[in-house]
Amino acid sequence: MDVNNKTIVLEFVFSGLTNNEILKFFLFALFIVIYFATLVINVGLVAIVKNTSSLQNPMYYFLSYLSLVDVFYSSTITPKMLSDLMSQRRTISFEGCALQFFFYAAFGSIETLLLSTMSYDRYVAICHPLHYMTIMTKKKCLSLVLLSFSIGFLQSSVQTSCAFTLQFCGSNFIDHFYCDVPPVLRLSCSDTSASDMVTVYIVGALAISSLMTILISYTLIILSVTKIRSTESRRKAFSTCSSHLMCVFLFYGTVLFTYMRSPSSVFTIRDKCLYHTGQGGFCLLHSSDPNAEPPYL
Repeated sequence: MDVNNKTIVLEFVFSGLTNNEILKFFLFALFIVIYFATLVINVGLVAIVKNTSSLQNPMYYFLSYLSLVDVFYSSTITPKMLSDLMSQRRTISFEGCALQFFFYAAFGSIETLLLSTMSYDRYVAICHPLHYMTIMTKKKCLSLVLLSFSIGFLQSSVQTSCAFTLQFCGSNFIDHFYCDVPPVLRLSCSDTSASDMVTVYIVGALAISSLMTILISYTLIILSVTKIRSTESRRKAFSTCSSHLMCVFLFYGTVLFTYMRSPSSVFTIRDKCLYHTGQGGFCLLHSSDPNAEPPYL
């Protein structure tokens, strides 16, 4: 099709979470409380680790950076989402959408890499306790953090370049509440196969390498702990991993729930129905206009 006969997209319009006026205020209040709690807890943790001499060890060093990444990660999407909840027109410029996705993909990857780095740290602490401080030196810890940030921003640059250098000359309606690759690529009038492949390979490589590092580390930790005769010593060894494991389960659980589902439009519409109507509403699943909001009764 001739691109010259189409309107070049300069901004995108989000579908948002809901159009229900009552539900809007409830969601706004809920998410703003969660967001500020996230900021206070993570910033407080960073400050405590930095100013407490007894916490100056690799485990808390990595945990402070993980908290810092969480602050930026949540701030990439949440303020715009909160603003859109109270707005009638939920728009974002083309450049703003690209920038939002860039930081979203970067901080998400950095968090994944930091979680795998922390699993390695726990492996060294439990399996090689006598050599822990000589292995996990300050220089090595800093190098691992810088490596995580470098890989995160590099892969995000590649993904963003592949997705947002495509031609967008048709609909500008993003069926989501933030800029993510799948809903954005559906709007492109270019061939998106190369961008799809890049996204799949990059995300797959990061996810598999991170999960394998975590699984191998904890397999070796379990094998090492089972050789300890003292029950109290085994309990202490496992307790040092509890906070890290909680972070892993929360992060990967959320990611799996969000992305590892059927890509069919039925799931997308059902999600929108839940957002729009809550528990007691009804949603019509068919519309002649693919860009229209689903009708609700």
